[in-house]
Amino acid sequence: MKMKFQSMGGLTIKDGRLINDKPDGMSGIAQAAMIRKEVKRERKVSMIADGIMRAELREQMFGKQFVKNVKGV
Repeated sequence: MKMKFQSMGGLTIKDGRLINDKPDGMSGIAQAAMIRKEVKRERKVSMIADGIMRAELREQMFGKQFVKNVKGV
């Protein structure tokens, strides 16, 4: 009986070829930095979306006159 697959620490032998199935070699510090960067970006996106939503709500409530007065036009 011939074995088709054999695993050696994340490396798989398939049809005589070595297939690399290992996860990336990212350290814990690098992962933490990446997560921190993603959280920071998400906060910025959330703030921008919140600002746009508030501006649209004010425009609906007070009309365009309020927007003109705020801009100083």
